[in-house]
Amino acid sequence: MLGAGSGIDMMALANNLAKAQFEARTARLNDKTDTINTKISAASDIRSMLLGLDTSLGNLVRSGSLSATPSIANTSVASATLSGTTQPKGTYSLEVTNIAKGQQLASTAYSASTDTVGAGTLTLRFGTVSGTTFTEDTGHAAVNITVNTGDTLADVASSINSSGAGVTAYIANTASGAQLVLKGPEGAANGFILEAAEDVADPGLSNLAWTPSSGSGTLMANAQNAAYSIDGLSYTSASNKITDPVPGLKLQLTGTNTGSPTTISFSNPSDNITGSMRDLTDALNEVMSSLNAATGIGGELATDPGARALKQSMTRLSGTTVMPNATGRAKTLADLGLSIQRDGTFALDTDRLSSTMADDPEGVAAMFTNGLYGVYATINKVYRSATSSTNTNSLAGSITKYSKELTKISENISDFADQQEKLRARLASQFTASEGRIAVLKSTQDMLKNQIDAWNNSGN
Repeated sequence: MLGAGSGIDMMALANNLAKAQFEARTARLNDKTDTINTKISAASDIRSMLLGLDTSLGNLVRSGSLSATPSIANTSVASATLSGTTQPKGTYSLEVTNIAKGQQLASTAYSASTDTVGAGTLTLRFGTVSGTTFTEDTGHAAVNITVNTGDTLADVASSINSSGAGVTAYIANTASGAQLVLKGPEGAANGFILEAAEDVADPGLSNLAWTPSSGSGTLMANAQNAAYSIDGLSYTSASNKITDPVPGLKLQLTGTNTGSPTTISFSNPSDNITGSMRDLTDALNEVMSSLNAATGIGGELATDPGARALKQSMTRLSGTTVMPNATGRAKTLADLGLSIQRDGTFALDTDRLSSTMADDPEGVAAMFTNGLYGVYATINKVYRSATSSTNTNSLAGSITKYSKELTKISENISDFADQQEKLRARLASQFTASEGRIAVLKSTQDMLKNQIDAWNNSGN
């Protein structure tokens, strides 16, 4: 047994000597690991705060509650939303005399949708139907639908739907029988005729053909444009979805109110904007509080370039021009009452905010739209800069750097452990050899002692 010769636990000695060789260096690396983990934790917490701020502000702006939301007194006539091109204001009168419609055509009745219809080619041509005349729109390509022998009325409906013609087809099982119904897109220029080129070997397809002057089908509805007026000025539209009839406004026409104009008005978002600016100020202070603590003397990120860059961006926020093309008073966050104090925190000057909203309500509302410029775009720019992992002077860049340092330290600790084990094994081997020699010497010593004792005893 190792140690039996010398009386010393040579295995424990080998372990202790090897451990002592690397203990100090390993301890320093472990301390460095703890420090870096603390830095990563602090930076990650601030990054999470920025994410929360960016997300909540973005959702708020996209909800439209901070804009002058449009409403229509007669909700059966139309609905209104903001188009985002600008911020409308004031009130407008709206009178709708026609809504846009698509042509609707029904075929003659068949006994069932499974009836075969013959073979050949059906052709949809588009243009304007007026009375018994059809004027083709040559810029709107005709669409051919191949009908094979054995195809049913239901097969024809399916082929039309998959043709990409923009015409919807379905089978209506009416009191008269199964009828093929075709519905075209909105707009007077989207009328259509249906031509048939029959296969002489399998006739019957002409039963589905229709033009204004011939054919056995029934024209259920003519294609027409929408007709409406805003503040007495007349407009037409091929679609009931109308963008920017008034700059910044989007209409969806749903009914008519001939002779009874209704009113389009816009809500006052002042209270919502004031509340949101208070929330924004509180959220910015939460981020700044953590930044100030982390970058202060003795703070986890006192020398971190990413944290310092973010702090500089934050302190410049109130003076940043967020609406570079604005012509009114509302251009900066300071115009919305945001200011930074001597201690690095933010405060909201509600008097200045109220004054700006009173002087430039359209400009203030425009600052809370989802575009290239505005409050959200400015905060989002700060967030994206701080969370860009490719930017070495960003918070995310610092986290990436620290993570790489942790990986290197972990590799060094692992290398030290391997070296320590090799040293322990080498010492153990050396001590084993030494222990063997000691055991031999001790055995010789015992033999000599016994011999001397024997000589001494024989002389008596």
